[in-house]
Amino acid sequence: MGPYRLQRFPSAAPGIALLARLGAIVLALLISALVLALTGAKPGALALQVVTASFGSQFGLEDLGLLVTPLIFTGLSVALALKIGAWNIGAEGQFYAGAFAASAVGLFLPVAEPLSLFLMLLAGLVGGALWILIPTLARAYAEVNELITTLLMNFVAVLGVYYVSTGPWRAKGANSTTARIPAEIPEFFGSLHWGLPAAVLLALLLALALARSRFGYEVRLAGSNPQAALYAGLPARRRLIAVMLAAGALAGLGGMVEVAGTVHRLQGGLSNSYGYLGIMVAVLARGSLVGVVFSAALMAFILNAGIILQTQGLTTSTVLAVTGLILFLTAIGDELAHYRLVRDARA
Repeated sequence: MGPYRLQRFPSAAPGIALLARLGAIVLALLISALVLALTGAKPGALALQVVTASFGSQFGLEDLGLLVTPLIFTGLSVALALKIGAWNIGAEGQFYAGAFAASAVGLFLPVAEPLSLFLMLLAGLVGGALWILIPTLARAYAEVNELITTLLMNFVAVLGVYYVSTGPWRAKGANSTTARIPAEIPEFFGSLHWGLPAAVLLALLLALALARSRFGYEVRLAGSNPQAALYAGLPARRRLIAVMLAAGALAGLGGMVEVAGTVHRLQGGLSNSYGYLGIMVAVLARGSLVGVVFSAALMAFILNAGIILQTQGLTTSTVLAVTGLILFLTAIGDELAHYRLVRDARA
């Protein structure tokens, strides 16, 4: 038997990847429990409280569902852009742009509710796509790095929504919100609305379209090997523009769903950083659009656990540290799953 060495493979076996991720989460929880115990806290009681509050009541399940929904949309936005080799760091701004456009329709266009919802949906899609248009054209025609341009557009959108919700659109008697938007997405489980199953279905349809269509093949080829795409004569620039605009539209749709299904009004702080968290969701999904649903569920549980822990006396800094450790070790576990022991033929 010759010596062995570690070799990294392009893909990890699904079973190994799952075990690596679960092991990383368990390790992060054990480290967090040890640190909390050293500070005098009772990690066992805290863990039981988190699980009970999250899964032991309808209220807890509703909270998880309402957190998962926007994270799926923003995660899909980032993951779709990654398919073409682009980093959409601007899902936060596109989320706000979609919410702004949808709110404008819902507040100022007096039509019947079903039609209003449909027009709000279109407005959310268009708003998100328009917000990524300038970074898209800059990347496609001038090779300007989309990391910077999409990130900077976030601040403009966030501040713009703060301005209209505290100024021109502010409701009478309110400090920083618009009036309630009449059109609402119907609910099916307490406060949980149909935006959640729609988000899951959208992830499945997008994954299927990219896997089975010619367009999806060209996108995957252009994203994985741009030179080969150019050599094959594929319209790589047009595919880049189409995919980035679709990514912006997805995030904008998430903003529309948040406004029409959860918050029912436009306000500052609407996103709760869903756009930035969508980056982590997409990274944890490792390029899988279906995987976005599961990583969004994990992220939602972590966020909800943080809220619960704060009600039990833990500081925000402690909660952020635990959350960061879980995500950090999970990312490491995902990477280690690509390595395997192989026999060294050079020996």
